Amino acid sequence: MAFFAARQPILDLNKVLYGYELLFRNSMENAFPNVDEEKATSKMIEGLYLDLGLDRIASDKLAFINFTKASILEGHPALLPNQEIVVEVLESVEPTDQVYTCLKQMRDRSYTLALDDFVHSTPWERFYPLISIIKIDCLAISEIELDAVVQIPKRHPHIQLLAEKVENIEEFEKYKALGFTLFQGYFFSKPEVIKSVSLSSSQTLLNSLLSEISKPEPNFNEIVKLFELDPGLSFKLLRYTQSPYFQRNKKIENIRQAVVMLGKRELERFITLLFAATFGENKPNELIRLSLQRAKFCEIFADKTPHKGKLSSAFLVGMLSLLDAMLDANLASVISQLPLSAEIKIALVREQGWLADCIALSKQFELANWEAMRAGCDKYSIDYETMLTDFDEAIKWSEQRMQMLS
Repeated sequence: MAFFAARQPILDLNKVLYGYELLFRNSMENAFPNVDEEKATSKMIEGLYLDLGLDRIASDKLAFINFTKASILEGHPALLPNQEIVVEVLESVEPTDQVYTCLKQMRDRSYTLALDDFVHSTPWERFYPLISIIKIDCLAISEIELDAVVQIPKRHPHIQLLAEKVENIEEFEKYKALGFTLFQGYFFSKPEVIKSVSLSSSQTLLNSLLSEISKPEPNFNEIVKLFELDPGLSFKLLRYTQSPYFQRNKKIENIRQAVVMLGKRELERFITLLFAATFGENKPNELIRLSLQRAKFCEIFADKTPHKGKLSSAFLVGMLSLLDAMLDANLASVISQLPLSAEIKIALVREQGWLADCIALSKQFELANWEAMRAGCDKYSIDYETMLTDFDEAIKWSEQRMQMLS
């Protein structure tokens, strides 16, 4: 049986990645709320040890993991390293003396403790000195309950407030003004201010380069010409070829030599990284990583469909699906300026066609919408559990590319 842990990003006030909440599933039949919470927690710990590993799934950031009352009393958090996880006390846990004793022991061992989907009540007051983070569900909490939670850090300044399910910039600004310092959700993947935008010459060139190199048989003469139009891009290409990764016998003296030396695979990787970095400039790194992840996921998915001859189109449409957020612009307006096929434009702007299905499925995997994930796979007769593994591969691929960017 497959092990799958979805992850949802948690960002700080500056929209810098702080950590990920990990959500366990092992099949559609066991999707919450039907799966037993105790089983989910134990399977998560087992899976992190034997399958994914914390370093891979959390990318060296804090991993927020749900723990039930039984798992807390049995000391399960101690099976994971204290510097790498946040122990989330589920909302179903009652504030008993036993729970207090166990949480205090964890706190004494330097574990970071969080209260999940929290609503303030007097019995929890004595727990606050042990707690580092309080999470609230933005969609479920009332204004009166929210006000009570906001008052807690005024009495206990060490506590950070985390807003969950923040899906747009307006909600981010609202909770930021209330004193929240951590935010979970995909607000960062939406444009902040819709505006008209003119692409710079470098951005237009990069899109042309990516479109060309993504073809099954790219025209390398055209690629050389495009690079030669921009001295900045040419310099970055030549610097890239100086990497010790490439063992070469002769010095690279011009753009054509660099293009030939790299070849299609390495050139595509370089242009992809440059594309993401340029269009995502001054944006959260998580947005750039997510665009790379989508691109790879769409490519993998397309390879399992009757459209396997159009992997480059699937990759490109995944990459471009977050272009509006990168540029804070209307997607249709931006896409109209780019030399893209009608099929790609229809997928991005009208959300129609098989390429749109690639993007939609990627989004469902990101959000851990289990029923929609299964339905999307069934539509193309693709094995669901295989796609769970492939989604993990897309995450790893995007992390590797982010490391190259940094």
